Amino acid sequence: MKNIRIALAGNPNSGKSTIFNALTGANQHVGNYPGVTVEMKTGEYQFSDCNVAVLDLPGTYTLNTNSPEELIARSEIIDKPLDLIVNILDASNLERNLYLTLQLLELGVPVLLVLNMMDTAKSKGLSLDSELIGKLLASPIVSTIGYKSKGIIDLKYAINRYAQSLSCNKFDIHKHDFGCEFADCVRELVKSFAAKDLPFGNLPLTWYAIKLLEKDEEVRQLLLNIDPEIVEKTSDVILDYELHIGEDSEIAVAEHRYGIISGIFHECVQMTIENRRDISEKIDAVVTNRILGLPLFFLLMYCVFWLTFTVGDPFMGLIEDGIGLLSDNLSALWQGDSLLKSLIIDGIIAGVGGVIIFLPNIMLLFLAIALLEGTGYMSRVAFIMDKLMHKVGMHGKSFIPMIIGFGCTVPAIMATRTLESKRDRMTTMLVAPLMSCGARIPIYALIIPVFFKESMHATVMWLIYLIGIALAIICAKILRSTLFKGEDVPFIMELPPYRIPTFSSIVLHMWQRAGLYLKKAGTIILAISVVLWIFSTFPQKEVFSQDYQAEISKLKNSLLASPQKERQIQGLRNAESAERISYTITGRIGSFLAPIIRPLGFDWHVGTALIGALAAKEVFVSQLGIVYAVGDAEADSDALREVIKKNYTALQGFCIMLFCLISAPCIATIAVTRRESNSWGWALFQLFGLTALAYIITLIVYQIGSRLII
Repeated sequence: MKNIRIALAGNPNSGKSTIFNALTGANQHVGNYPGVTVEMKTGEYQFSDCNVAVLDLPGTYTLNTNSPEELIARSEIIDKPLDLIVNILDASNLERNLYLTLQLLELGVPVLLVLNMMDTAKSKGLSLDSELIGKLLASPIVSTIGYKSKGIIDLKYAINRYAQSLSCNKFDIHKHDFGCEFADCVRELVKSFAAKDLPFGNLPLTWYAIKLLEKDEEVRQLLLNIDPEIVEKTSDVILDYELHIGEDSEIAVAEHRYGIISGIFHECVQMTIENRRDISEKIDAVVTNRILGLPLFFLLMYCVFWLTFTVGDPFMGLIEDGIGLLSDNLSALWQGDSLLKSLIIDGIIAGVGGVIIFLPNIMLLFLAIALLEGTGYMSRVAFIMDKLMHKVGMHGKSFIPMIIGFGCTVPAIMATRTLESKRDRMTTMLVAPLMSCGARIPIYALIIPVFFKESMHATVMWLIYLIGIALAIICAKILRSTLFKGEDVPFIMELPPYRIPTFSSIVLHMWQRAGLYLKKAGTIILAISVVLWIFSTFPQKEVFSQDYQAEISKLKNSLLASPQKERQIQGLRNAESAERISYTITGRIGSFLAPIIRPLGFDWHVGTALIGALAAKEVFVSQLGIVYAVGDAEADSDALREVIKKNYTALQGFCIMLFCLISAPCIATIAVTRRESNSWGWALFQLFGLTALAYIITLIVYQIGSRLII
């Protein structure tokens, strides 16, 4: 079987990811490029007699080196061995997409063109002559409708055929009317390279010539390292060219490319319907309306949380019953008390199980987010928020990483790389943790049903999310007015057309995120649960147990009435557990924290759970379960929610959620902030700043709330 390695290249919103999913199915992996925070996807599939490895390059509009995405896409194509580049084109936006196509063809590498979203082009009244496009660009071409998987088999046949042909495209810039001056300048530069016989590798000399005309710093530096004299000579040639045409050579290259694109478009594309109003525009007239836009966004978010609780609750109950049954049966089979038994039941099952219970809520949340992203609505949210964000010195594009934060804060901070201004990047990075990530869902899903009636579940969760958004915007305003002063950078926001996402793409997105959650539960949270159990068990002092057991035996043999006797025995057992836990590491940490967090309405149980949540927010739930399983005699028989209801009030429950929303993010978030900002100072500022903010706001809410209730 032959091995083929291909790369998918295309503009953002060209349907590249849909084609990638259609080709590879579930056989794909998601990671990050070493040294930078740009996501990469790899996958594979088998077709006919070929095993095809697929690399999904970052979406980019050009192959210049102005952004990490552009740099990575270019280096993957130039530096790594590829059998074929599959260039995905949005047929409904052909002019814009062809700019990248020309740059790919200039590299002289095998390129297969894919005209995707042909149905969208047709709905816009566009008729494309795909055969003529392929002929003009001297490249094979395939038409697809990615989200319907139409044309995928034809694409696979084409990949097998052309990946094994090193001359599947013969695009030559000299065959196009770039203009006499431009062609002469390129030939002059190529002649200079050829005369020196420079070791450039397999790329055509014309590509290096065009890159010099574009003033590409990476190519210029390469030439400096090889032969500084050639740089001086080519600089003189380019300067003469600029003086002759009266403009910058970089602009001239872009104009010549757009000239080719314009010719192809007018030759190959016809409008079949005049003045047709796009369906996306009709929908946008409502969802991006300056009056209706924000209320609709908040309504949709409310529906997401209603779905998360209402639909997820029965499934959560089934998992909870299953974990309870496992714990009870294991406890019944395992007679007597031992440290190993306690570790497995009170540590591992209580810790990991307490997090897995909320898997249905997590899956439903990511399902809803995948649906909103897949339809194109999330881009509209950034557009809706643009006016509000401008008031705090930023723009709507900054809201996109914050929206990503609803899933996980780590990729949200990575997404700040798309912001041009360093001030905007830093501001967005520091406030991104205020958006409730999926890891906080278990905390909300644990506490909300305890203190609020079922009809209020979605409302309370919606309120928590709104508080996070409001605080993020307020903090952004403060940061932009103090630490990051400066004017906001204008930008053009692209609104992709609305699409109906495929069922498989939504499920795949949901399952990938749920899989990461389960992986975390089976690794990080498992390890932390064991550590927390150790902290809650050691050191031990058996004299406590012996003294209390002696008192309990005396009571059992006394003549007291049975109800009174039982109350006293239970009181002794609770006192024994409390005294025993106070002697452990957890108890000592809790005792230290208790005076500090008492004004917030928290006790030492909550304090130690908050410490555990620094590793991962979900650990708050498992730590609380572990502490109560050791520290409360009734916790073995009652659900954790019942224990919470017995020990805390609704105000305290709300304050716990509020503190978890605002306080220090997880260790992974701090690490990625340090990497993105290239400063431990900003990472620690985020850590301690958000914790201090959480303390102050929770203190105010609890103190005012407790006085109003009294």
